[in-house]
Amino acid sequence: MSTTPGRPLWRRLLGPLLWVALALALRLWVVEPRWIPSGSMLPTLQLQDRILVEKLRPRLGLPLAPGTVVVFHAPPALVRAGYDPDAALIKRVVAGPGDRIEVRDGRLLRNDQPVDPDWTPVTMDYALAPLRVGDDELLVLGDNRNASLDSHLWGPLPRDAVIGTALWRYWPLERFGRIRSSPPEPLPGPS
Repeated sequence: MSTTPGRPLWRRLLGPLLWVALALALRLWVVEPRWIPSGSMLPTLQLQDRILVEKLRPRLGLPLAPGTVVVFHAPPALVRAGYDPDAALIKRVVAGPGDRIEVRDGRLLRNDQPVDPDWTPVTMDYALAPLRVGDDELLVLGDNRNASLDSHLWGPLPRDAVIGTALWRYWPLERFGRIRSSPPEPLPGPS
């Protein structure tokens, strides 16, 4: 029988503690899981979908081009109306700094041109007076435009409210894959 004592407790715990610290750092600064609580992004994202959100692009100040799906903190207008400031919302960027945006006759226009692709399968049943997106702002809309609490109601989103970009759906497995920043190909019409 050996009388040599085992490794000290701190040495046995060091490896697992380093892994926990690495996992927490990755979640805090690089990628985190989220779930979809509403139908505002239908048909792109379904209720209860589980997604991964990368957080580096906003942290590094990299551009968030139209078409990017972003997760963000509630904007000031919603917080003033009583919305939880720690809540996260998800929408699609439709315009960036300097863009002139409007909704006229059910159609989204960016810089006086119809937005194509528009990412929504239906005509919008509202109008949005022309507005210019500020230097540190984004205009975000849900893909389910007629049932989305988004920039058409509360205005441009401050860029610093963005938590990250939605990259990957990991649940349910039948929809596992990358979240598109462009719409799916249209279904072929009758021939």
